[in-house]
Amino acid sequence: MKLIVGLGNPGIIYNNTPHNIGFMMVDFFLDYLKKNLIPFKLKKELFNLVYHAQINKKSIILLKPQIYMNNSGSAIEKIVKKYKINTQDILVLYDDIYLKAGNFKLKHKGGHGGHNGIKNIIETLNTNQFKRLKIGVDNNFLIPLNEYVLRVFESQIKKDILNNFPIFIDILKYFIDDAPFEKIFNFLNKK
Repeated sequence: MKLIVGLGNPGIIYNNTPHNIGFMMVDFFLDYLKKNLIPFKLKKELFNLVYHAQINKKSIILLKPQIYMNNSGSAIEKIVKKYKINTQDILVLYDDIYLKAGNFKLKHKGGHGGHNGIKNIIETLNTNQFKRLKIGVDNNFLIPLNEYVLRVFESQIKKDILNNFPIFIDILKYFIDDAPFEKIFNFLNKK
């Protein structure tokens, strides 16, 4: 079973903000599933929005933790334990202010790089051995970081992210199909 986690903050005041790009990407993927007639089921469990689907006969869970991002590790841990998910089968989607809007960067494992949501996941799961997909949200560095990530996207930044959505779909398909991570890296580097 694969677990795809979109990081974000619950509540409509955080919709369309850089920090909620993980939630947005899960929603985009759910729209993709609908358009391709792939059924999924929503469950509210353990303080999470949990979507179950089967893609190419593989079970996946799409997760949107319903607690604040900096504490999301505990919500993820509950799902990991309940469904007995190996940390190597987790992909976390989150914002990266150092990447150009719409660009993606994959990590196989590693540190948190200053991202408090990832830091909390590493601490809670007691491992850094999970996959991550960083999604570029830009940063003009003219305003404090904590204000930038919680402010509504500029329309051009959101457009840049949406333009690269087909690449995002392909990355998730590779992950779900157990493609070697090197193959996903190579695919992404060619884009």
